[in-house]
Amino acid sequence: MLLLSEADVRAVLPMSDLIDAMEGALRQFSAGRVAQPVRSVLEVGPDHNYFGVMPAALDDPPAVGAKLVTVYHRNHERGLPSHLATIVLNDHETGGLVAIVDGRYITEARTAAVSAVSVRLLARRQSSVLAIIGSGVQAHSHLEAIELVAPLADVRVWSPNVDHRTAFACENSVAGQAPVRAVADPRTAVRGADLIVLATASKVPVIESGDVQDGAHVCGVGACRPDQREMPTTLVARARVYVDSRAGAMKEAGDVLLPIAEGAISERHIAGELGELAAGRVPGRSSDRDVTIFKSLGMAVEDVVAARLAVERARAIGRGREIDLG
Repeated sequence: MLLLSEADVRAVLPMSDLIDAMEGALRQFSAGRVAQPVRSVLEVGPDHNYFGVMPAALDDPPAVGAKLVTVYHRNHERGLPSHLATIVLNDHETGGLVAIVDGRYITEARTAAVSAVSVRLLARRQSSVLAIIGSGVQAHSHLEAIELVAPLADVRVWSPNVDHRTAFACENSVAGQAPVRAVADPRTAVRGADLIVLATASKVPVIESGDVQDGAHVCGVGACRPDQREMPTTLVARARVYVDSRAGAMKEAGDVLLPIAEGAISERHIAGELGELAAGRVPGRSSDRDVTIFKSLGMAVEDVVAARLAVERARAIGRGREIDLG
């Protein structure tokens, strides 16, 4: 049994390769070739912390496993990430334990990689202005991923904490890459942006529809519960909306469920799954004026495919720790 730490995973799983692997996983899922229930979620303790179990199995690539993920809201006060995860991989033929993989970085990176797939498939060509709402882990990983698929020339970031957004801009202002600047409010970040990433812990909308220009592409990744949303109903209603999983969206995506409850849209407003779009089974944007939204929830198949790739590469170079449980 192979044990991979976060450092091991980072060493063998570059973002560029992960983007392609995630597009393949999305295609397999939307083609019905993945066994995967909607995740089971428990609330833990008086702070309503989150414990999720996410299993998946597929034949191509052959992989079976599960992610155990936690979101503990006060972990930052303890100097810990709020999101922690462990991925267990089993042998596709025997069911025997193959590997235990730290899943914190995989969760961070595969989420951004899937958003990059959505940018590659849905954003207008030559989209160059990126607005990021949020300055945490997902903000960093999304900048890294989107830079690989879009010719960025201007990056604006806003989050409520001035020190956090300023630090984000300083840390990511690298010579030879697009300038990153902290701005004073969401409106300044979003207006004129071709690409918008919403990566916050907010339970209420963080941008206004009127600030989103025609033709923009929005990646909504922060709200993952049915009572949470980052986008206003008016924005969702005017946009072509794509999801990773229809079943997941209809159970967990407040950004979709709340507008449905308000009567503004119906389930038919979902234009398709990203995997369907990648396979050419549903259309993408119809014009450069369309606003497109990718509502991300994250899927177990993404974690299992990413962990399998990490294990395969780690074994090839002798990375990680082999443990005999016999």
